[in-house]
Amino acid sequence: MTLKLRSTGATDRGLIRSGNQDAFHAGTWLVAVADGMGGMAAGDLASSIAMQTVAPLDLETPEDALVAALRGGIELASGRIRQAVEEDPERQGMGTTLTALLFARTGSCLALAHVGDSRAYLLREGVLKQITRDDTFVQMLIDQGLITPEQASSHPRRAVVTQALQGGEVSPAYATMVPWAGDRWLLCSDGLSNVVRADTLAEVLAGHVDREECARRLIDLALRAGGPDNVTVVVADVVAED
Repeated sequence: MTLKLRSTGATDRGLIRSGNQDAFHAGTWLVAVADGMGGMAAGDLASSIAMQTVAPLDLETPEDALVAALRGGIELASGRIRQAVEEDPERQGMGTTLTALLFARTGSCLALAHVGDSRAYLLREGVLKQITRDDTFVQMLIDQGLITPEQASSHPRRAVVTQALQGGEVSPAYATMVPWAGDRWLLCSDGLSNVVRADTLAEVLAGHVDREECARRLIDLALRAGGPDNVTVVVADVVAED
């Protein structure tokens, strides 16, 4: 038996924003979410550039090349964003988050790359764990013991991102993990994680076997919570196949 990745994604502009600056990829080997920032046109462009740049990584990749592939994709995306800003100075300050998971062709390993405040969660044997760490001002305060996670949710600077793909120097986080059959991954923009509690996410992920139904339910919960931001989700299952 070989482990495979099966995924689906969904996005919605939300109830407040006039457009959608999020982008996603839900493929056979690669899943990714990007959340643009820096003004409507520029944010949309930045997330689109990032997703178009990493999407070609959705192919069979050896286990020992996963992180290098993701690193190369992120460096290329950053360079293309920098070029876009140079072409139009009004795009100065645009950027995007990027959270991406690349599955090895053998099914024996996966790699995760992350920058910004989109998130990757893993539901394993009924327990949901946030795998990524937010690159945000409030997360820095939490790490320093100055505020609690509960206080962060209502902090006036909770939307301040400390790093993103903006064409300059950036230090993404990379990690590798051994997948288990039955694992369910959730990648999402903060339009979901900022308004839907983690215990609710766990309940939905565990309670909706159908991936598309699960993704629609998560979007619906974000909208029911006011939908103040664009919301994007990718649900990916690790399955055993002959």
